[in-house]
Amino acid sequence: MASMISIGQTLKGRLSIYSVVKELHWAADNGGVYLSLGHWRLENEVAVLKRYQSESPLFRPLIDEIVEPNDPPSILLAYRDSDLLEESNRKRLSRLEIKQVARKVLSALRILHRDGMVHTDIKLDNIFVDFGESDQRFSAIQLGDCGGVVSHDSKFANEGHLIGASFTRSPEAQLHLPWGTPTDIWSFGNAVLSLLYGGGFHLFNPANEGIKTDNDEYELTVLHRMYRYFGPFPQSYQDIADDNAAAVINYINSSGPPAKPYHLVTRREIPPADKDFVLKIMKLDPRDRPTAEQLLSDPWFTEESEDTRDPL
Repeated sequence: MASMISIGQTLKGRLSIYSVVKELHWAADNGGVYLSLGHWRLENEVAVLKRYQSESPLFRPLIDEIVEPNDPPSILLAYRDSDLLEESNRKRLSRLEIKQVARKVLSALRILHRDGMVHTDIKLDNIFVDFGESDQRFSAIQLGDCGGVVSHDSKFANEGHLIGASFTRSPEAQLHLPWGTPTDIWSFGNAVLSLLYGGGFHLFNPANEGIKTDNDEYELTVLHRMYRYFGPFPQSYQDIADDNAAAVINYINSSGPPAKPYHLVTRREIPPADKDFVLKIMKLDPRDRPTAEQLLSDPWFTEESEDTRDPL
């Protein structure tokens, strides 16, 4: 829905009054950003943030709900300096910075997953940051876009509704199978991969092969890329796959040995400790993935954090 808000307009919230001073995607003063979404997502974001933002600073907080004008429905969220997609594209994060981000995101997911809630859209442009000073690049890291958070036992999850973007989506979600909290873990691992490479690189994005989203082969290419790097799909997948998903998996698995298994990536591309961490996460069968709680205890967070990549 196109915004009907204009520069200089006054917005009346439940708690205060705001003036729109600048157009970003959305903007207002008092340190907030104006956001208008589909009504269900907006109400859901409000409910989720009211439930969790008082518990933890790891979620981008709700400042107010706009009551005038009431069309389109809108809310005010805390302003943040940037997001990780923009920052990673601007300058590759160091290993120490990637671990800082990973710990914060996993800590936020631990809170959601504890209650059986699934974020459904973990990706770099949904992780927001404030800039730090001196040698600290980020002073705050928060998980945002909580409008799609749903329970793992919801009809939405049990019926395998599509979530997120194709190339950040988990294999089970891509196959329209039921999904739960492990789908967030896959997408988290995908985000870590993108940060490790930097420069807007996404391992599963068919655009790397010139395939556009409106191409009939787009969705299948995403699954082929999962197979290429982290396949083959294990036999155990037959336990959770319906007939259609099983047919797709058998077709992909019959295409020959995976072309570029990630476990063969050399230290010239990725430090060994980072590769091992990624391999623990990127399991095609969701039942094989570690939880956020388990990952927060992983030795990766305490091993030496110097950037040890060899020059390419």
